[in-house]
Amino acid sequence: MASVAILRHLAFAILVALFSAGIVRAMIAVRVMDTPEARKAHTRPTPKGGGVGVVLAFLVGIAFLYRYAEFARLADPYFRGVIAASAAIAIVSFLDDLYDWPFTVKLSAQVLAAAVAVGSGLYVTEYRAPMFGYIPVGWLGVPLTAIWLLFTTNAMNFIDGLNGLASGVALIACLFLGGIAAWHGAWFVYAACFLLAAGLTGFLPFNFPRARIFMGDVGSQFCGFMLAVLAVVAGRIEGVPLSFLLVPMLLFGVLYDVAFTLVRRARDGEAVTKPHRGHLYQMAHRSGVPAWAVTLVHWGFVAFGGVCCLVFIAVPWTLKAWVAVLPLVPQLGWTWFVVRRARAVGLGRWG
Repeated sequence: MASVAILRHLAFAILVALFSAGIVRAMIAVRVMDTPEARKAHTRPTPKGGGVGVVLAFLVGIAFLYRYAEFARLADPYFRGVIAASAAIAIVSFLDDLYDWPFTVKLSAQVLAAAVAVGSGLYVTEYRAPMFGYIPVGWLGVPLTAIWLLFTTNAMNFIDGLNGLASGVALIACLFLGGIAAWHGAWFVYAACFLLAAGLTGFLPFNFPRARIFMGDVGSQFCGFMLAVLAVVAGRIEGVPLSFLLVPMLLFGVLYDVAFTLVRRARDGEAVTKPHRGHLYQMAHRSGVPAWAVTLVHWGFVAFGGVCCLVFIAVPWTLKAWVAVLPLVPQLGWTWFVVRRARAVGLGRWG
């Protein structure tokens, strides 16, 4: 019976991936163009909005599960909150791809989406910390959750600057988190990861190693928002031994790059909301590291974070805090490498 269920899930995933690929192919024909400029890595006009395929594949798949899967209906009202919030952020992000709205408009839409998710009950109320047991966070759970949702959504958006980087990172993170969720019977997390991974699988061949289309804000913000929500779900809703720390460990390379860049720009007196080319991954590429190599490095960061997650779950509570900080180690080495390489080739300005 288990093998039959696995085959059914794989068949459904293939259908979702093919549906996503079909939408991506249609978006290439629509030709919403992303024109090159100083802060971008590509040198020729390329269609964008490929994330529409990822979004539609996810929403159609999740609607199907809501209709036919018992666990989905049992997840209300969280289920409907996730769908409403993710659909809202996808729509506004797609319109931004079309009309290039100011950052304040995008941020307002993200705040609204976060409010919808939090309003449906998706916020941290307590945290089981390694070595300290359960720590109640009280009313602070609402703003802390909102900040987490906004930061992760924008982090995935900021990192979406090289072929296959953001989409590949999200895909690998979904595979690890979905596998862990299935092992522990967290079926809502498993289904969401399963559908998001299938949608990304349909998109990625059009974007890596050669980009026929970019994911755009509609894809990167949607993936970031969904992964941020799933962190809260994994740690708050399912009632199984999953930790909120799993998603931060998986996305540590992305979160570190963005946090490092924000701190560096604030230290240098630069406007943190102004477009730039000063992320670590951008500096690596500007210093001569091939785009595909930078992308594979970040895929490796996620895979390393996934292994850390497996170890984190397996070890006693007294060791979990040490495992949780392990993803920092490769980031320190990467930072050292990028800084040294940027100096060696004479890249004086990081912005």
